[in-house]
Amino acid sequence: MPYDARVTSSAIPFEFRVDVAQDDIDFMGHVNNASYLKWVQDAVVSHWQALAPVEAVAEHLWVALKHEITYRRPAFLDDDVVATVLLEKVQGARAFYETVIRRGTEVLAEVKSSWCCLDAETRRPARLAKDVIDRFFVKGE
Repeated sequence: MPYDARVTSSAIPFEFRVDVAQDDIDFMGHVNNASYLKWVQDAVVSHWQALAPVEAVAEHLWVALKHEITYRRPAFLDDDVVATVLLEKVQGARAFYETVIRRGTEVLAEVKSSWCCLDAETRRPARLAKDVIDRFFVKGE
């Protein structure tokens, strides 16, 4: 049976502050939908860089395989936006994330995404060691 960190653990939430830039604003005066994808990419990569060991960060890269976004409310230029990232599970070289983008308590978007871990040198899919994966979860009692 493949290692699944969810079985005995819960994800450590990671908060990523989003800088809403003028370039994010579309012709309707709110954040363009494509900007949410950029935010999720930045948030997930920052999550990896913050919690993984330095050696693992240097040896691995991440590429997005799939994003499913549910837009709830528009975001605007001066909004204080935070993306909360949760690593749901890791299976083989794939990682499954949930990212919730908020303005205060208001949910602006919910994103389910899957990513593939690559060996930085060969650019081929790579499994992470259990001790690396464990850094992203709080052990259950």
